[in-house]
Amino acid sequence: MNSHLLEEALKHVPNQQVLVNIISKRVRQLNQGSRPLVDAPIRAGFADIAFQEVIEGKLGLTYPEQPTIAAAV
Repeated sequence: MNSHLLEEALKHVPNQQVLVNIISKRVRQLNQGSRPLVDAPIRAGFADIAFQEVIEGKLGLTYPEQPTIAAAV
């Protein structure tokens, strides 16, 4: 894994623990045969590919919208 990729990915997903979870899930998917969402160098590892996907905005995290509770009148 390239530390430069980690630094760049943290700009898109600032919470390091969340980033680790995203990367590990994507690496698992790539190991099971999923195709990369980015053009990767021939000898790139799955973690490098997953980091590149985050950096290019192909992979990320969205939070669900919080429901609003209407006050009873």
